[in-house]
Amino acid sequence: MTAITYDSYGGPEVLSISEVERPQPADDQVSIRVQAAEACKSDTEMRSCSFSASWLSVPMRLVLGVRRPRRPVLGLYFAGVIEAVGADVTDFEVGDEVYGTTGLRLGSYGEHLVLPAKATIAPKPATMTFAEAAALPLGACNALNGLRRAQVGAGDTVLVNGAGGVIGAYGVQIARMLGAEVTGVDAAHKESFVRSMGATTFVDYQATDLATLDDRYDVIFDMVPSTPIRRMLALLGPDGRYVSGNPRFTTMLRASRLPLTDDRIQTATDGESRAAFTELAAMVDEGHLVGIVDRVLPMEQVAEAHRLVDTEQRLGAIVLAIGPDAEQRRASTTT
Repeated sequence: MTAITYDSYGGPEVLSISEVERPQPADDQVSIRVQAAEACKSDTEMRSCSFSASWLSVPMRLVLGVRRPRRPVLGLYFAGVIEAVGADVTDFEVGDEVYGTTGLRLGSYGEHLVLPAKATIAPKPATMTFAEAAALPLGACNALNGLRRAQVGAGDTVLVNGAGGVIGAYGVQIARMLGAEVTGVDAAHKESFVRSMGATTFVDYQATDLATLDDRYDVIFDMVPSTPIRRMLALLGPDGRYVSGNPRFTTMLRASRLPLTDDRIQTATDGESRAAFTELAAMVDEGHLVGIVDRVLPMEQVAEAHRLVDTEQRLGAIVLAIGPDAEQRRASTTT
């Protein structure tokens, strides 16, 4: 099968198109014909083995491979069609349209993907394209988990730091769905996009020092680990809650509920499950969430896809169309 592979850590140039052996499902597994895979920040960090949350560098290198990658095919998030099921599988049938995550098994940058039937896979939202569905789980699931931990409700004021990223943009949508008034923080060129997601107020962090803001917020959803947490906490009102979706190690310690920790601080680094993905699909099909896709690129342009993610030159997700009919599916996504 055709796949995007890499055999060393480095920049986008280490990625190439290769022919690799097609995986075969065991009795408790399913084979998925991948239609689309999100090129996400986690993919680019694993490609380079360099992580914005620096505390991850050592454990992830042990997982991925100390000197070179153990798994040559990247890819965490995908959408596709069940093409074969093992003898013991009862949850899925051939022809089911699904979306989900591979976890650290990786592999969604290839035409065929084999996963345990009990993996985090769910029916694809009926109203989404494969590209939109591939870009749903990372952003929407993390945002939903974080905002629920913060108990966002009607009338709350919510500040989303990094509102122009995929998780942040879904955070804006979900906070609005929960009845909150949302302020989005990001670079000026993302203002129209962030407002289109539902933010009523926008702050350009390059022109405005957040420390000078007069408003105080019930909830801060923070996707920017480089922003000093003390600056964020100073913006909380009475009984305010701070949630980091991309925490530093020190933030995780402060949220750990150990003695002397700060009970205002929480992290949103888990929450991916079949139940959560099924719930998100329902939210989409009921009209509460919309897809966030900047562009869909063919496999041959994977290096460009990773550059766009690395440099944040995007408004929404970058998605790879996987397989020989990718051009037709890219065309159907943009019409």
